Amino acid sequence: MSKAANGGGDIILRLEGVHTFYGSIEALKGISLEVREGEIVTLIGANGAGKSTTLRSINGLNTPKQGTIVFQGKDITRRAPHDIVEMGISQSPEGRRLFPHMSVLENLEMGAFQRKDRSGIKGDLDRVYSLFPRLAERKSQRAGTLSGGEQQMCAIGRALMASPKLLMLDEPSMGLAPIFVEKIFEIIHEINEQGTTILLVEQNALMALDAAQRGYVMETGTIALHDDAKALRENEQVQKTYLGIA
Repeated sequence: MSKAANGGGDIILRLEGVHTFYGSIEALKGISLEVREGEIVTLIGANGAGKSTTLRSINGLNTPKQGTIVFQGKDITRRAPHDIVEMGISQSPEGRRLFPHMSVLENLEMGAFQRKDRSGIKGDLDRVYSLFPRLAERKSQRAGTLSGGEQQMCAIGRALMASPKLLMLDEPSMGLAPIFVEKIFEIIHEINEQGTTILLVEQNALMALDAAQRGYVMETGTIALHDDAKALRENEQVQKTYLGIA
């Protein structure tokens, strides 16, 4: 892996000139970005800007027509989704997408289904319960009967059970009450402090930029801006368009 230009951590993920299509519609128009080890990097932008498509291109659900995606020095542009999970990328998807009729514990175990290290799985389950004590209390409860905030905790916990080197979070605050949003972002920070690199897609741009070290602003399938999160928070155009500051 190459060292980051500013002397930070190794570059763990790099996208270069990625074009991704839905049929004849070009959703990503040659985007390039990088994530360094230990960072929280956020993608912000309006609905339809290409944020979720970027994650789907990384995790193998949408194969780019052009460009390259490199993870830990290996080209994963055309790898199958299960290979990408095994290599160390997992995702908590938009809308949570739990198995509603299965218990909390069974949903968490599904996150580890490719793993063979039973002792490691037990350790990660303990970690998830430590991060989300409410899941421990409700481990036998059907996931579909949890509140929205609890379901989001379960979705993040399930992604962590894959023991990822890079955790991708797609709209973790969507549809949650403000008190749950704050709690989720506290936990995102804690997960990162424990050593997990995070790529965060989030509609709440202010929360996202507060949580992240760096950010990319997406507009209609392109990267319009990228900078340190602090600089983006102070950028007049970002304030006007995404932060609601006139």
